[in-house]
Amino acid sequence: MDEKLKFRFYRLSVWCGAAVAVANTLAFSVIGKLTPPVAPTDSAATVTQFMTDNRTGILWAVVLMGVVVPLFYPFAVITSLQMRRIEGGWGLLSMIQLTTAVVAPTGWLYPLAVLATAAYRPERDPELIRLLSDQFWLTYVGVAVIFVVNVASIGIAALIDRGPEPVFPRWFGWLNLVLAVLFLPGVFVYVVTDGPFAWNGTYAMYIPTVAFVIWKVSMIVVLLRAVKTEERQTLGLSTAVPAV
Repeated sequence: MDEKLKFRFYRLSVWCGAAVAVANTLAFSVIGKLTPPVAPTDSAATVTQFMTDNRTGILWAVVLMGVVVPLFYPFAVITSLQMRRIEGGWGLLSMIQLTTAVVAPTGWLYPLAVLATAAYRPERDPELIRLLSDQFWLTYVGVAVIFVVNVASIGIAALIDRGPEPVFPRWFGWLNLVLAVLFLPGVFVYVVTDGPFAWNGTYAMYIPTVAFVIWKVSMIVVLLRAVKTEERQTLGLSTAVPAV
């Protein structure tokens, strides 16, 4: 492959991650009106009414995510390719990042398919609709714990890089370790129905959501910088890369 074309693909892969983030925001907050979420303590009648009132938006939100979420794969791959530069080839950290990242699209789409099932037939028994709603929120919020390992692997890679021109800046390594910890509380949604650790709570929903936005934006900025640096080194360009 032509080297210049390769780096165009690399940059496009980074922007694929941005497309997923934008689609996720539109699907949940605008089209599906899933923000804020229903509460675990809501009655079956309340949940069913929400599903009925927002049926069209929820179904189209799932369609949007179904189209866009697969773009997370190139974003995951370009992240591991940059980590591979740190390890001098495919290594433990780059493979951990890749294998945990490929779960993300399934972790989004499968719960969304369950939500679509709940909204698809509003005439169902309200208890069945609430059951499907519970499965969606427990799965969607609970599986975020996978990102703890994913984000931590990126942070460790950034901190152990001893190259003359590090792939990722050191602040980015510490940021990822902090964000990894902030993703952890989501796993506790399985044992509580109210409070900050419930799926609509501060620790399980809102802090990880903010952490994800910070992570995604910083990842895009740092990956674009890393790709530009690699391109300069590979093609022998003299253009200086501004520090991030």
